[in-house]
Amino acid sequence: MPPKRRQVHTSTAVIRRRRLAVGSGAVISIAVVIAIVVALSGGGSKKVPSALGPTSKAKPALCPLTDLPAPGGHVPQRPALGVKIGNQPYGARPQSGLNEADIVYDTPAEGFIMRYLAVYQCHSAAVIGPTRSVRWVDWHILQAFGHPILAFAGGINPDVNTVDSLGWLKPADLLASAQGAAYRTTNRVPPDNLYTSTAKLWALYPHDTTPPPPVFQYGGSLPASAKPTSTAQINFSPGTDVKWEWQASAHDWLHTYAGSPDIDALTNKPVTTDNIIIQIVHYRFGPYQESPGSTGDVESQMVGSGRGWILRDGKRIAVTWHRSSLSSPTTFTDAAGKVVTLTPGRSWVEIVPSTVAQVASNITFGA
Repeated sequence: MPPKRRQVHTSTAVIRRRRLAVGSGAVISIAVVIAIVVALSGGGSKKVPSALGPTSKAKPALCPLTDLPAPGGHVPQRPALGVKIGNQPYGARPQSGLNEADIVYDTPAEGFIMRYLAVYQCHSAAVIGPTRSVRWVDWHILQAFGHPILAFAGGINPDVNTVDSLGWLKPADLLASAQGAAYRTTNRVPPDNLYTSTAKLWALYPHDTTPPPPVFQYGGSLPASAKPTSTAQINFSPGTDVKWEWQASAHDWLHTYAGSPDIDALTNKPVTTDNIIIQIVHYRFGPYQESPGSTGDVESQMVGSGRGWILRDGKRIAVTWHRSSLSSPTTFTDAAGKVVTLTPGRSWVEIVPSTVAQVASNITFGA
C-alpha cells in the first residue's frame, strides 16, 4: 500500500509542474506578443495597423464656410467677418477683395441699387473696399454666423444704434469707433474711397477665437432635375444687370457687367465663384430713408421660405429655400423635397426682390 500512495503522490506533483510550465509559457508568449505589437506601433498611444489593411487617415480640417481644406491644415481660430462694400455703377467699381471672401451676398439697397456683404473667415484680404454704410439686411443675414464682426462706414442712426445693441454681433464702424482700421485713397472720391483689410478688422477683437458654424450644406451629387446652364442673368435695376457665365475650363462662374468681366482690383483677376444661389425674397420698405428723396430702407425678409435656384458645376437646380429663424442656416430643397447641396467652394448669394423676380425677363438662363 505505501508504494501505491507514493505513486499517486508523485503523479499529482508531475501534473502540477506541467500546469505551471504551461502557464508560465503562456505568460511569456503573451509578453512577447505585446512587446512585438508595441515595437511595431511605435508606442502604446498609437493605433496598431489592422490585419485588414492600413489605418484610415484623419480627415483634413475644412473651412466652415466653403467646405474646402483649410490653409495649412488648420481652420483659423477667428470669427466670421462681414464687410459692407459699395456697388454703385460709377465710383464703386471695381471693388477690392471680393475673390478672397468665402461668401458674398448681393443685397438690394434703395432703388434696388445693389451692395455687397462680403464674409471672410478662412482667407485674408489685404485691401477691401470701398466700404459703405450698414443696411437692415446685414445683421439679418449675419446672425446665422454665430458671433461675427460687421464692418461698415456709418449709416442712419436707427441702423447703427441697432447694430451697437446686438449682443451677438461685434460692430466695427469705420467712421466712428473703428476708424483706425480704415484709410482713404487718393484715386477715388468720397464716399467711395474708404478701404480696410481683414487683418485690421480681426485685430479689433483679438480675443474672439471661435470660428463660425457652417451656413450651407455641401455634397458631390446633383439631382436628376439639374439642367445644363451656360449663363444666368439678373436685371436688378438700370446699371445693375449682373450676368454669370460658366467657364468649363476653369470650372467656375465668371461675374460680368454689361458684357465685360468684373475685375477684382486687389489682384487684377476676374471675379469668379463656385456656387451661385439665387434667392427670391419678399421685402418691405422700412420707416427710415437711407438718402434724401428715396423710399424707406429696403428690408429683405431673410426668414421663411421662397423660390430660387442653385447653380453649380455648370448646372442649375430649381429650389425652395427655407430658414426657420435668424440664428438658423438657410437650406434648399428640390421639387421632390430632397436637400440640394452646394459644391465645396466659394458662394455668391443673389438676393432678388420678389417684385423684380415676377417679371420673367429679369431672370434668364442660357442652356
